[in-house]
This record gives sequence, C-alpha cells and structure tokens, in this order.
Amino acid sequence: MSNINLYNYFRSSASYRVRIALNIKGLEYKYIPVHLTREGGEQFKDSYKAINEYSLVPTLETGDFKLHQSLAIMEYLEEVHPEPSIIPGNAEQKAYIRAIAMDIACEIHPLNNLRVLKFITGQLGLNEDQKIGWIHNWINLGFEGLESILAGSPYRGKFCFGDYPTMADCCLIPQIFNARRFKVDLDKYPILSAIEAESKGHKAFIDAQPENQPDSE
Repeated sequence: MSNINLYNYFRSSASYRVRIALNIKGLEYKYIPVHLTREGGEQFKDSYKAINEYSLVPTLETGDFKLHQSLAIMEYLEEVHPEPSIIPGNAEQKAYIRAIAMDIACEIHPLNNLRVLKFITGQLGLNEDQKIGWIHNWINLGFEGLESILAGSPYRGKFCFGDYPTMADCCLIPQIFNARRFKVDLDKYPILSAIEAESKGHKAFIDAQPENQPDSE
C-alpha cells in the first residue's frame, strides 16, 4: 500500500472509527486535519471539495486512490491488509460484525451528525434543550438495541466479537464518546460500558482518542 493520508477531524466519530482501524492494523498514516466548524467549516472549501465531493470526513488517500465513507474505508483496509483482521470468522460471524457496525454507523450516528444538528437548530428552530433531547433519544434507542443484541450473543467476549477488537468496536467506542460528551446515562448499558472499559487498555483505541489528536482543542 502507498503512503496513507487521512483527512479527518479529531472529534468526528467517522474519523475516529478509521483511526482505530488503522491503529489495530499497525498502519502508519499522515494525519491531515479538516476543521468542521472553523471559518464556516473547512470541509466546504473548494480545496477539500476537490478531495471529497460530499464535504464530509474522513477521506483516505493512498497514491491516486481516494475513498470516503468510514465503513468502506475499513472494508478496504481489511482487503489490502487482512491481518490482524477486523472482520474475522466465518460468513455468519462476519455478517454479525458488519451488522453491529451498521447499527451504529447507519442508525444512530447520522441522526446526531453535525450537519443534522445544525439543521434542526437552524432551519427547524430547536433550542439547546430540544437538541439535547433529540440526541439522547436516538442514542438511547440505538444503545438499547445494541445492549440487548450483545446480551444474547454467543459471540461476545471482552469486545463485541470475542476478545479482540473488530470493526464493530471501531464504531461502538466513538459512539460512546459522543454519548458521554452529551451526558447520556450509560449506567443503563453495562455491556457497552464494559467494552468501553476494555478499550481503554488497548493502545489502538488510546492513540485514536480525540484528545490525543494533533488538532484537538
């Protein structure tokens, strides 16, 4: 694989996922910050739109190849650098891992994304308390489902699948970070909290944490 550039933002959940995956696989990359709120958002500048037409982060760039969407990026990393695997197991187990990742990346995160929050407070006129209520509603709804799935799963170990982190955990830990940022009560989710606690002792997660990024503020 050519040198890797990762255009990302320290607090972006989608960027955070990819950083964890890169770290698990031991892949070095150049961190290129794209500030999502400064000067109206650097992601909207023509220079970045030439890299990512959706004006979103992250974007992974290697040689002449550019790829957006965090799940697609992680799948790509798995294809070109399969060990250590973040989607291990047989067909059913791989599907289980992907399903949990999508539960978070497709069902929870988009409803609390920065551009959605700006829309509901701007065009729809929700106040701060209503915005927080919106955030809590969708995170709690998603976490209730995840907690139940993991409680009944024969695959769960220290992480969502077994005792080694997978793509599912790459998605879960950033979403828990967001939940804590907005003061969601996580005492209701002991399994999710236990996985978070396990991740705090894993270097791949520690190095990916928002506060450990060069653009952290």
